[in-house]
Amino acid sequence: MILNLFTLSLMKWYPCFIFIFFMSAIGCGQQTTQKQEAASPIKQHSNNNPVETKPPNTTYNPAFEGQTRVAAIKTHTPYTVTLLATGLGRPWGMAQLPNGQFLITEKSGFIYLLDENGKQLEKITGLPPVDHNGQGGLLGIAIDPQFEKNRIIYWSFSEADAQGNHTAVAKGNISNDEKSIQNARVIFRALPSLKSNLHFGSRLVFDSSGYLFVSTGERSILEGRKQAQWLNSGLGKIFKITKEGKPAPGNPFIKNKQAIPEMYAYGIRNAQGLAIHPQTGELWETEFGPFGGDELNIIKAGNNYGWPVITYGLEYNGNKIGDAITQKQGMEQPVYYWDPSISPSGCSFYSSNLIPEWQNNLFIGCLSGQHIIRLQLQNNKVTGEERLLTDKNERFRDVLASANGALYSITDSGKFIKISKQ
Repeated sequence: MILNLFTLSLMKWYPCFIFIFFMSAIGCGQQTTQKQEAASPIKQHSNNNPVETKPPNTTYNPAFEGQTRVAAIKTHTPYTVTLLATGLGRPWGMAQLPNGQFLITEKSGFIYLLDENGKQLEKITGLPPVDHNGQGGLLGIAIDPQFEKNRIIYWSFSEADAQGNHTAVAKGNISNDEKSIQNARVIFRALPSLKSNLHFGSRLVFDSSGYLFVSTGERSILEGRKQAQWLNSGLGKIFKITKEGKPAPGNPFIKNKQAIPEMYAYGIRNAQGLAIHPQTGELWETEFGPFGGDELNIIKAGNNYGWPVITYGLEYNGNKIGDAITQKQGMEQPVYYWDPSISPSGCSFYSSNLIPEWQNNLFIGCLSGQHIIRLQLQNNKVTGEERLLTDKNERFRDVLASANGALYSITDSGKFIKISKQ
């Protein structure tokens, strides 16, 4: 008997019943195939209608054509969706090792080591304590570019102290038996600490020069929100650091005594997605807006991305934010935004040529949207949007485009999913 992913999602509600009834008939590794009609992989627009059909929450107008609700596109290459694993608790971030194995962070403070087929090999412990209340916990993860020589990984997490908590970055070595982290140490803290369990960020990604980008949130509460505009606060920022947590050479504020030297960009609300474009090397970011106004940005050194001064969203109670403006001189516009919200989390560029129509497209895991977004890009503009896996009723926390041509995703319900060419 084949159990589809939708049925599997019910396991969290009816675990005993499902287990007894289906134990002898199912396991992980199930596959469903999306059969699409043959068509040119380049000519992808079927019509001019956007994928979003719900009315926006605001009456704000975009700053330029194509900034929101571009034409829908559709993948024509047949692909297969495979459920690799379930029961992963509260997974948040993932990275792939050079040997193809996966590291998946679990919010309570440990890392799963899985093989390429989703089989759990180890549960890696020994990380510093995390504050996993609310949106906090063990968050983003990145592999050292020289991992095969030094076995070093990096992770971000919410760290508690006497003043509250904050986003921190740590590093350590995976032990030879792959059961623990050795020599763990915190290399960077985004201060000040606040008493909030919301908006920690935080993704990690290395650039081609071996410097580490880190995203942080502004902690949601009003005390933190305003600090997204402060150059001396670590809240609501993108940082660029060395492997030891020091300012990367050439950082835009490194000579400004009133600013944090590790800071690369500011005016960020809550960025849970960072990815390097495979052709241009530019840093792209996905960011939660409030009630509407989720953003996609290209992060440039020294730029101000506007929060909370400009936004395409509203307060959750429907009130306008600040002066209710969407543009201001000296503040960057998002490349693209969504209204209503889709809650964009982890993102990844597809660089393989296995599915040619996906090459250099950006994939974004969506939480409230319960789908994976595919964005077609041209000259740093979004030219097409597609929503994948809309029938799975899952909150997609992170996505990873592998060099093997497959796309992987983790969900808030603890699933590990693979999308690959049929």
